Amino acid sequence: MSAHHDETNGRASDPGSPASSYDPSPETPLLSGQTTPRRRTRTPLPKLQIGILMLVQLAEPITGLVIYPFINQLIAEVGITGGDDKKIGYYAGLIESLYYMTEASTALHWSRLSDRVGRKPVMLVGLIGSCLSIFAFGLSRTFAALLISRCISGMLNGNAGVMKSMIGDLTDSTNMSQAFALLPIVFCTGGTLSPLIGGTLAHPEQRWPHLFSGKFWYDYPYFLPCAVSGILVALFTLIMAIWLKEVRKPIAAEPSSSSDVEQAAPQTETSLPLRALMIPSVIYPVANYGMLSLADMCFLALFALFFASPIDVGGLGFPPSIIGTLLGLLGLVDAVVQTLFFARVVERLGAKTTFRVGVFALFPLFFLFPVLNWVIVWNGGERTPLLWVLITLQLSLVLLMDMSYACIFMLITAAAPNKRTLGAVNGLGQTVASTARAISPAMVTSIFAASKQYNLLGGNLVYVFMLGVILAFFILSGHLPEPPEEKQD
Repeated sequence: MSAHHDETNGRASDPGSPASSYDPSPETPLLSGQTTPRRRTRTPLPKLQIGILMLVQLAEPITGLVIYPFINQLIAEVGITGGDDKKIGYYAGLIESLYYMTEASTALHWSRLSDRVGRKPVMLVGLIGSCLSIFAFGLSRTFAALLISRCISGMLNGNAGVMKSMIGDLTDSTNMSQAFALLPIVFCTGGTLSPLIGGTLAHPEQRWPHLFSGKFWYDYPYFLPCAVSGILVALFTLIMAIWLKEVRKPIAAEPSSSSDVEQAAPQTETSLPLRALMIPSVIYPVANYGMLSLADMCFLALFALFFASPIDVGGLGFPPSIIGTLLGLLGLVDAVVQTLFFARVVERLGAKTTFRVGVFALFPLFFLFPVLNWVIVWNGGERTPLLWVLITLQLSLVLLMDMSYACIFMLITAAAPNKRTLGAVNGLGQTVASTARAISPAMVTSIFAASKQYNLLGGNLVYVFMLGVILAFFILSGHLPEPPEEKQD
């Protein structure tokens, strides 16, 4: 199990090899090697270590998205709405937001802690918290219990920012984009598996009464999908605990006797004030990450609510099984598309342009919501071929939006002035993204509910509002700095 440090972080240990000519210290700007005209050999990725980190990434959608196919039905069954289906959106949005609200309050602290004690122990805490909280969610029978379980999950989980920081530790300027390109693929895989688990395994006593006939399954009809998700995350935790290696020593343990190191970075990351990162080259990528997270979560929350809401309330009236299947198929196709085309698209267009194409796709993505309801109403509630064509078009636009994620991860990592600030910059990005994710579900589902309840703009105020948000987002994306390698070209 012991391996040379250079092998662990993916850099060749042979001084004569081309890859060994660049081994960035914590004080070296992350993309400084790209300012030279010489094109260096791409360093091979440390496959085992990156693979384990992808499991950490997979755990987030596995536990986070499993509730989406049944969350509206669960809210109705808990009884908090008093039988008024129009109020489901308010309470569903609150549950969906709480995870990210608590995550936003702790994400930066977890990222900074990982620089002190190492990435691995912090990520272990996050995985264990996710595992326990999803079990608790499945055993919750009151609205308060549902809220508490989601809060615990978000509070203990700062893995997203820490995991991206560790990818920065494991890679150099020649293979960083290759590693970050895997993240949306893995998330799409989770987006395929998790909704299928949630939509298929909810209410097992109704679907498979010969296997789940006990009183327990009637009392806890959503425990099975939550338990399956929890078991998967427990397996990921075990794999990481055994095989993941720390890439570098925590900052507190690193020597600082070298005079040139002291001159290059007089402050360690732990003592670096946040105001030192408040520069345009950092602020714009972080702000765009926040807006992308907001738009994505608004779509996901609206998708679940819109497809589940009755037709006369402005939705499509689809059951959880169909919603879960659609989200699962979307994740499957998304993973294939990202795998086959993402690298080629970014190579041709660049990270910034690819990101902006994904942002532009949000305009028709949200515009299609009222069109879908109009089509099904026009056809008397029938699910016509035209309806399915438009649903397919809408889900196809998600593929473009999802390409933006790997692009913004690369842009944020490139924005870190040096290795010492990698944890802080990723933690800041995760804090902003989590804040956006905390706000967006409750915000958009509440506007949806108010639009329908008070017939604002014919019930379409929520879509007009989102189009305005996307317009502001597209303008903001124009201020993204060009990555160094694209400036050079």
